[in-house]
Amino acid sequence: MKVILLISVLALSSISWSQSDSSDHIAVRAVIDQLFDGMRTGDSSLVRAVFHTDLRLMSTAEHHGSFQVDVGSAEDFLDAIGTPHTDVWDERISNVVIHLSDGLAQAWMDYEFYLNDQLNHSGVNAFQFVKTDEGWQIIHLMDTHRSHR
Repeated sequence: MKVILLISVLALSSISWSQSDSSDHIAVRAVIDQLFDGMRTGDSSLVRAVFHTDLRLMSTAEHHGSFQVDVGSAEDFLDAIGTPHTDVWDERISNVVIHLSDGLAQAWMDYEFYLNDQLNHSGVNAFQFVKTDEGWQIIHLMDTHRSHR
């Protein structure tokens, strides 16, 4: 009887763990989707809501045979999104992989960035998230950049 009770408790705790893990995966994915929805619609308030106040924004690309790292400003990025523009910024992602542990998450994904319907560049996004009182927020965003122009 004690063995059955122990197995039942372990099974229930496993179910509880996977449901929590699953809900966090869903929440992190929703943050990712909100970022790109905000970019596509030019709504910087949607994007600002998923950024942690200590966000680091970086990009790397090959220039003259070596890789360079550019550090961006979250405020400049938000200003660019919110400034009216005629082009639609459509970042299409695929192969999203999310890893979670406690209040830390990491997501890796391929992307293609389109200006309207024209492929402009592609690469990989690597995001890190922290779980705050407001929910999951992006604290570090880094991407690679391969030009298609």
